[in-house]
Amino acid sequence: MQDIFDFIAKFVSRPDQVLMDFIAAYGYWIYAALFFIIFAETGLIIASFLMPFLPGDALIFAIGMIAANDQQNHLHIHYIIPLLMVAAILGDNVNYYVGRKFGNWLLQNPGKFYIKPSHINKATQFFAQHGKKAIIIARFMPVVRTIIPFICGTTKVDYKTFLVYSLIGAFLWVGIVSMLGYYLGTYEFVQRNLEYFIVGIIVAANMPLIIRLLRARFSKNQRI
Repeated sequence: MQDIFDFIAKFVSRPDQVLMDFIAAYGYWIYAALFFIIFAETGLIIASFLMPFLPGDALIFAIGMIAANDQQNHLHIHYIIPLLMVAAILGDNVNYYVGRKFGNWLLQNPGKFYIKPSHINKATQFFAQHGKKAIIIARFMPVVRTIIPFICGTTKVDYKTFLVYSLIGAFLWVGIVSMLGYYLGTYEFVQRNLEYFIVGIIVAANMPLIIRLLRARFSKNQRI
């Protein structure tokens, strides 16, 4: 059990080292592994609660960094970007379909399949506040990016509209974060201090939620 926690801690803090170890052991199977991770984080709503440690943003940043410095060319940025975009879009579509077919039943049976009603409620409020733009904004927010497609399916958002926003969100999320890693990752300072950059990425990704929570707390204190 301790080995599992150690692996999770390393995966969250230094995903580049975990990825390099995987590449050394399995070579080009890294593409399949990365595809599954991004698909799971965006497409399997249960994954956001069972595996909240999946560091999508930090992972994509690390992928870009490795692609820029991989001397043996196991990771090509021109291949990895479209591959992960497809994984994110496919994950969104699976989640949308699950929400459309089973969303109402799951919401009427709170707590089943490890789906926490509190997370669903917060994501629903976030979607109500931002509208369809939430599909794009949520891409950069852990857990929320998994729930929003489910909410869209449950509330019967027009599929064509959902697909357009999902495509834009995947393009921006994977493209921006991976290219940041690709260009910033060439600097030795970034390579040595990646864990601090990851903390910054996590904070930045959760900033909309942090601001929302602070506003709610501030409003509550004012009423008191």
